[in-house]
Amino acid sequence: MSVDRTFSVAPMMAYTDRHFRYLVRLMSRHALLFTEMITAQAILHGDQQKLLGYAAFEHPIVAQLGGNDPAQLAAAAQVVEAFGYDEVNLNVGCPSERVHAGCFGASLMLHPALVAECVAAMKQRVNIPVSVKCRIGVDDHDSYAALCQFVRMLQTAGCDALYVHARKAWLKGLSPKENRTIPPLNYPMVHQLHADFPTLPMVINGGINTLEASQQQLTQMDGVMVGREIYANPNHFLALDQTVFADTAPVLTRHQVVSAYLPYISAQLAQGVPLKHISRHVLGFFKGIPGGKRWRQYLSDNAFKADADVGLIEHAMVALADDYLTASAAVKPV
Repeated sequence: MSVDRTFSVAPMMAYTDRHFRYLVRLMSRHALLFTEMITAQAILHGDQQKLLGYAAFEHPIVAQLGGNDPAQLAAAAQVVEAFGYDEVNLNVGCPSERVHAGCFGASLMLHPALVAECVAAMKQRVNIPVSVKCRIGVDDHDSYAALCQFVRMLQTAGCDALYVHARKAWLKGLSPKENRTIPPLNYPMVHQLHADFPTLPMVINGGINTLEASQQQLTQMDGVMVGREIYANPNHFLALDQTVFADTAPVLTRHQVVSAYLPYISAQLAQGVPLKHISRHVLGFFKGIPGGKRWRQYLSDNAFKADADVGLIEHAMVALADDYLTASAAVKPV
């Protein structure tokens, strides 16, 4: 089964839920979307529909799993496949202490044989691609030779693709947020890794904040993965399909994307989903333009109210348009 990994939206805990994925799909028909990391144990013993449910509109979509037990991961991967996901991904990059305490996430890079066993077990049970997301190293175990050994074992186990965050992880002393910014980026190491393993599809992640930077990376990599930048500044990626995928469809404006989101919001509200769980995903849509701050403040102050409905967002959009027109009129021609 072929999956286009040219541009992926990274799995982000507390961000890439089904509501945000639907919003991104309105922006891009082609980007590969990821769930938040879901532990294999949760899938096997929890509410599978709540954890894995999604709208068909979200395809192509990848479910990211956390865990370190080959049998559990294989069984969870089967559930993921039954739900119709296009790929299953193993998290070997999360540096949080909670994940580290459970001996999965980035700490698994210290146990390459176990990771390979997990990949092989999943490959034996599913027909969809099995991929891994990792760092370039962990703590002082950050030599290029060690990284190559790790990748070689994954490839032998049948790994279909590798998503590489171009920073190493510090398991002690840095928070997950600090781990996204303090360890220096090392793009040349990832580029060399891809050159040394040319038959393994490889996607680079970390610090790629514009479409221009994405295009530059695509000259050396099979794909790019963008995370929090597309959440905080989605307007930077409105032309994603046209720039990266040469799609000829017109580029939607911020207003058009949010307007297209309103029917989805109404449907979710009718199912009992509180507005605040959805509206938080559009707070950054008008960042940097007149009225953008008031947009964020108005939604933040009112979306939590019991009677909040889609009219709240419609009202905010009208107010935003008024602010923008007022600011534009105040600019006198030279």
